[in-house]
Amino acid sequence: MDLVKSMMISASGIRAQSFRMRIISENIANSQSVSSDPRVEPYRRKVVSFKNEVDRALGVPMVKIDKVTRDKAEFGQRYEPGHPAADKNGYVKLPNVNGLIETMDMQQAQRSYEANLNAIEASKQMIIRTIEMLQE
Repeated sequence: MDLVKSMMISASGIRAQSFRMRIISENIANSQSVSSDPRVEPYRRKVVSFKNEVDRALGVPMVKIDKVTRDKAEFGQRYEPGHPAADKNGYVKLPNVNGLIETMDMQQAQRSYEANLNAIEASKQMIIRTIEMLQE
Protein backbone atom coordinates (compact mmCIF):
# COMPACT_ATOMS: atom_id res chain seq x y z
CA MET A 1 0.00 0.00 0.00
CA ASP A 2 1.47 3.38 -1.05
CA LEU A 3 0.17 5.19 2.04
CA VAL A 4 2.20 2.92 4.31
CA LYS A 5 5.30 3.58 2.20
CA SER A 6 4.72 7.33 2.44
CA MET A 7 4.49 6.97 6.22
CA MET A 8 7.81 5.12 6.27
CA ILE A 9 9.48 7.82 4.17
CA SER A 10 8.20 10.48 6.55
CA ALA A 11 9.33 8.42 9.54
CA SER A 12 12.86 8.35 8.13
CA GLY A 13 12.69 12.13 7.83
CA ILE A 14 11.61 12.39 11.46
CA ARG A 15 14.53 10.20 12.57
CA ALA A 16 16.98 12.32 10.55
CA GLN A 17 15.67 15.63 11.89
CA SER A 18 15.62 14.28 15.44
CA PHE A 19 19.30 13.38 15.10
CA ARG A 20 20.02 16.82 13.64
CA MET A 21 18.28 18.50 16.60
CA ARG A 22 20.44 16.48 19.01
CA ILE A 23 23.61 17.68 17.26
CA ILE A 24 22.37 21.30 17.28
CA SER A 25 21.60 20.97 21.00
CA GLU A 26 25.12 19.69 21.58
CA ASN A 27 26.51 22.70 19.70
CA ILE A 28 24.44 25.10 21.81
CA ALA A 29 25.43 23.34 25.05
CA ASN A 30 29.11 23.70 24.19
CA SER A 31 28.96 27.23 22.78
CA GLN A 32 30.67 28.75 25.82
CA SER A 33 33.01 25.92 26.76
CA VAL A 34 36.72 26.65 26.75
CA SER A 35 39.74 24.57 27.53
CA SER A 36 41.94 25.03 30.56
CA ASP A 37 45.03 24.54 28.38
CA PRO A 38 46.07 26.98 25.62
CA ARG A 39 47.36 24.09 23.47
CA VAL A 40 43.96 22.38 23.36
CA GLU A 41 41.37 23.59 20.86
CA PRO A 42 37.90 24.46 22.16
CA TYR A 43 34.75 22.71 21.01
CA ARG A 44 34.32 22.72 17.24
CA ARG A 45 30.79 23.02 15.85
CA LYS A 46 29.31 19.86 14.32
CA VAL A 47 27.26 19.82 11.10
CA VAL A 48 24.97 16.99 9.92
CA SER A 49 24.58 16.04 6.27
CA PHE A 50 21.94 13.74 4.84
CA LYS A 51 21.69 11.34 1.92
CA ASN A 52 18.92 9.50 0.12
CA GLU A 53 19.09 5.74 0.30
CA VAL A 54 16.66 3.29 -1.24
CA ASP A 55 15.32 0.66 1.13
CA ARG A 56 15.54 -2.40 -1.11
CA ALA A 57 12.98 -4.42 0.86
CA LEU A 58 10.33 -1.71 0.59
CA GLY A 59 11.47 -0.10 -2.64
CA VAL A 60 11.20 3.40 -1.24
CA PRO A 61 13.74 6.21 -0.81
CA MET A 62 14.65 6.96 2.78
CA VAL A 63 16.49 9.84 4.41
CA LYS A 64 19.67 8.70 6.15
CA ILE A 65 22.43 10.47 8.04
CA ASP A 66 25.39 10.72 5.69
CA LYS A 67 27.97 12.06 8.12
CA VAL A 68 28.64 14.44 10.95
CA THR A 69 31.51 16.80 10.16
CA ARG A 70 33.33 19.47 12.11
CA ASP A 71 32.90 23.08 10.97
CA LYS A 72 36.26 24.42 9.83
CA ALA A 73 35.38 28.05 10.63
CA GLU A 74 37.83 30.04 12.69
CA PHE A 75 37.54 30.06 16.47
CA GLY A 76 36.53 33.24 18.22
CA GLN A 77 38.88 34.93 20.65
CA ARG A 78 38.42 36.84 23.87
CA TYR A 79 41.03 38.88 25.65
CA GLU A 80 41.34 37.39 29.11
CA PRO A 81 45.00 37.32 30.17
CA GLY A 82 44.35 35.70 33.57
CA HIS A 83 42.57 32.66 32.12
CA PRO A 84 44.49 29.34 32.21
CA ALA A 85 43.78 28.79 28.48
CA ALA A 86 45.08 32.22 27.45
CA ASP A 87 47.88 32.24 24.89
CA LYS A 88 51.03 34.36 25.27
CA ASN A 89 49.09 37.43 24.05
CA GLY A 90 46.32 36.91 26.62
CA TYR A 91 43.65 35.61 24.20
CA VAL A 92 41.43 32.61 24.90
CA LYS A 93 40.10 30.63 21.93
CA LEU A 94 36.30 30.28 21.94
CA PRO A 95 34.17 27.63 20.19
CA ASN A 96 33.16 28.43 16.62
CA VAL A 97 29.47 28.13 17.53
CA ASN A 98 27.18 31.03 16.66
CA GLY A 99 24.00 30.97 18.75
CA LEU A 100 21.97 32.74 16.05
CA ILE A 101 22.92 30.19 13.40
CA GLU A 102 22.16 27.31 15.77
CA THR A 103 18.77 28.82 16.62
CA MET A 104 17.89 29.17 12.94
CA ASP A 105 19.07 25.60 12.22
CA MET A 106 16.97 24.34 15.13
CA GLN A 107 13.88 26.12 13.83
CA GLN A 108 14.40 24.66 10.36
CA ALA A 109 14.88 21.16 11.80
CA GLN A 110 11.73 21.53 13.92
CA ARG A 111 9.69 22.65 10.90
CA SER A 112 10.94 19.69 8.86
CA TYR A 113 10.14 17.37 11.75
CA GLU A 114 6.61 18.78 12.01
CA ALA A 115 6.07 18.58 8.24
CA ASN A 116 6.98 14.88 8.29
CA LEU A 117 4.73 14.34 11.31
CA ASN A 118 1.85 16.04 9.47
CA ALA A 119 2.44 13.85 6.41
CA ILE A 120 2.24 10.74 8.61
CA GLU A 121 -0.96 11.98 10.21
CA ALA A 122 -2.52 12.70 6.79
CA SER A 123 -1.60 9.23 5.54
CA LYS A 124 -3.02 7.68 8.70
CA GLN A 125 -6.29 9.56 8.27
CA MET A 126 -6.55 8.42 4.64
CA ILE A 127 -6.01 4.80 5.68
CA ILE A 128 -8.67 5.10 8.38
CA ARG A 129 -11.12 6.71 5.96
CA THR A 130 -10.47 3.99 3.36
CA ILE A 131 -11.17 1.26 5.94
CA GLU A 132 -14.37 3.05 6.99
CA MET A 133 -15.53 3.26 3.37
CA LEU A 134 -14.86 -0.46 2.83
CA GLN A 135 -16.96 -1.33 5.89
CA GLU A 136 -20.00 0.59 4.69
